[in-house]
Amino acid sequence: MVCAAALLIYHLRTVPRPLPEARLIGVAAVVGWLWESGLTCSGLLVYPNGELWPGTAPYWMVGLWILFAVQFNVVYRWLHGRILWAVVLGALAGPLSFRAGAALGAVSFPDTRAALAALALGWSVLLPAMLSLARRWDGVALTPTRQGHDQAVSDGNAA
Repeated sequence: MVCAAALLIYHLRTVPRPLPEARLIGVAAVVGWLWESGLTCSGLLVYPNGELWPGTAPYWMVGLWILFAVQFNVVYRWLHGRILWAVVLGALAGPLSFRAGAALGAVSFPDTRAALAALALGWSVLLPAMLSLARRWDGVALTPTRQGHDQAVSDGNAA
């Protein structure tokens, strides 16, 4: 959590517009923790430690979501506006990251197939949704973006 907080502070101090970026990261952290808590409450995911309240995702998942959200307008910028790619990447990479976490002992799946299916479905929605918010609340770009207009300008199709 200390590393996530340090990276968050550094990121927000270095981006051109920290307010929209902070809003994006805050929303992603809350949505991500709620999503993970839903899976935990349903019994699909079991965490060995870190639960503040029974049936919720551990507090350190917020830190992981912060680390992930910091990348939306940096590493994942290439996915902005590419919804199908985001759906496919979310459906594949989301469950794979949890599978890696399970191999490290950070999470377990009482029913592996059901858990991975739920993760694939959820991530196929969450990643495109978060990237859509990232495009809207982009604090990294030098100038604020306007949906549609900037894509036309970058494609050379501006009137």
